[in-house]
Amino acid sequence: MTRTKGILADRAIEALFASGGLKSEAALDADQIQPASLDLRLGSKALRVRASFMPGRDAKVADKLERLTLHEIDLENGAVLETGCVYIVPLMESLDLPAAMSASANPKSSTGRLDIFTRVMVDHAQEFDKIPAGYKGPLYLEISPRTFPVIVRRGSRLSQIRFRIGQSLLGESELLELHRTETLVASEAPNVSGGGIALSIDLKGTGPDGLLGYRGKHHTSVIDVDRKGVHDVLDFWEPLYSRGRDELILDPDEFYILVSNEAVHVPPMYAAEMTPYDPLVGEFRVHYAGFFDPGFGHAAAGGTGSRAVLEVRSHEVPFILEHGQVIGRLVYEHMQERPQGLYGSGLGSNYQAQGLKLSKHFRAA
Repeated sequence: MTRTKGILADRAIEALFASGGLKSEAALDADQIQPASLDLRLGSKALRVRASFMPGRDAKVADKLERLTLHEIDLENGAVLETGCVYIVPLMESLDLPAAMSASANPKSSTGRLDIFTRVMVDHAQEFDKIPAGYKGPLYLEISPRTFPVIVRRGSRLSQIRFRIGQSLLGESELLELHRTETLVASEAPNVSGGGIALSIDLKGTGPDGLLGYRGKHHTSVIDVDRKGVHDVLDFWEPLYSRGRDELILDPDEFYILVSNEAVHVPPMYAAEMTPYDPLVGEFRVHYAGFFDPGFGHAAAGGTGSRAVLEVRSHEVPFILEHGQVIGRLVYEHMQERPQGLYGSGLGSNYQAQGLKLSKHFRAA
C-alpha cells in the first residue's frame, strides 16, 4: 500500500537521489539510507563562527558566514571540534525538492548521546532543522559539542533528514486506536494529549547495583565520532545508582543519559519523533535525537522491549525527577509505504532491543 501523503521510505529516498531531487558530492554510502531517513555527511571544511545565527528570509547562509567566520578548519584528515564553540559545516548533500515535498532534520542517536548539539540550516531559513517544500540549495550543519571534544572528518555523519509529502501526523484519536491495536508504549493507560503519547522516566535502576543512568564528566579526552567500541566508559561518564528514593536531582547544565520506563514500539507503516522540549513537564530538555524509525521495538525486527534512551539537560535551576514522571511525548506519522528494511532487521542498527545504553563509541562493560 502506498499513501499519497507521508514520510518517504528507503526506496523513495533512493529514487529521489536518482531523479536529482537529492544531490551529493559523492556517491551515497552503502548504509547511508535508513528505513525512513538519510544520514547527512560532513563536507571538507568546518567554519568556526562567533555565534550561532539564523539566516533569515532575505539571506543565504554563505552571506552570513562571510561576516561571522573566525577561521576555517580542514576536515579531510580529521580535526578536533572543541566544547563551547560553534562550527558551521557545509554538507556533502544538497537538495532540489519537488514543490510538494518538505523535509526535517535531527541529530543521529549517537550524536545526541555524545551531547553534540547539531542543527541543519538552509538558505533563507527562519527555523532550524526545517526545510521548506520545494527547497533548492545547499545544506549546512551547525555543530556545538557541549560536554566532550570530538574528532570529525569529511564524511562523518552527525545528522539525518526525513522527507515528507503533505501533513501525515496522527491525531489523538488515531494514536489511541493505533495504541489499542499495536501497543505503542508499554502502558495500559496511555497518556495521550497534544498530539503525542507520553513517556515516563525509569529511576528504579537496573542490575544488582541499581544503575539508573550516567552523568557526563568534564575535561575529558576527545571522542572520535567514527570509531565504535574504543573508549572506556569511566573516562567519560560517572555512573549514577539508585539510593532507594527513586529520584534524581538534575544539576543545571549537567548532561545525563537516562532511560524511559516504557518500552517503545514503532510499527512498520509509521515513523515517530520525540518532542525535544516540553515546558509543561519541567524546565529540562529531553532527547536531542528525536527520530524513531519504522521497526524500532517491533518484535518481528528483533526489537521486543526496546526502551527510549534519553539525553537530558536541566535549564537554569536544579530539578527533581521522580520515577514514573512524564518526561516527553512521542508523535507518530504515517509512512508513504512500508520500508524495504526495518530498524534492526539486518541493517546493523545499534540500538534495537536496548535498555539503558551509551552510544556505540564506548566499550561494553
